[in-house]
Amino acid sequence: MQANKIDVSKIDLEKEREKITDFPGLIAFAHTVGSALIRPEDKGKIRGQALAAMHDQTDRQFRQVMAQMQLLMEQAHELKKRVKVSERIYQSTLNFTPVIHQVYHLYRRKDGSDFLSMIAPAEWGRQLPFEKHEASVRLLSDHTWEVLEDHLEEED
Repeated sequence: MQANKIDVSKIDLEKEREKITDFPGLIAFAHTVGSALIRPEDKGKIRGQALAAMHDQTDRQFRQVMAQMQLLMEQAHELKKRVKVSERIYQSTLNFTPVIHQVYHLYRRKDGSDFLSMIAPAEWGRQLPFEKHEASVRLLSDHTWEVLEDHLEEED
C-alpha cells in the first residue's frame, strides 16, 4: 500500500498562515484538539449578578447609616431635654446647694414657677403640694443634670 503523497506546491501558504497564531492564549476558541473548552461568557448574566450584589451591599450600608442617624437623633433629643430641664432647674427656686450625684425632683407650682426639691413625689404623702412633678434628675460632676424621669410636655 502506497501512502498518499502531499504535493507541497499546491499548498497555499498564505491561507494556511491565517489558521495559526503567534499568541494562542489570546484567541477566543480552543486552538488544539486537546485544549480546554472555551465558552463565550454571558455578559448580561455577569452584569446582572454584579448589579444585584452592588444593590445588596449598598442597601445594607444605607440601612446601617439610617440606624446611625436614628441613634444620633435620639441622642440629640436627649441632649435637648437635658438642656431644657437644666435651664428650668437653674431658673427655679433653690433653697439648698445641690450635691453632685444626688437625685432631686423638679416641681411646677400652681403659679407656674418651678421648685427643686430633695423630696420625691411619693414622699409627700397623699396630696402633692405642687401642681405637677416635672422631672427627677441627678446632678452630674460637670453641673449638668441627668434626666432620670420626666413628665415634660414636648415642644417641637
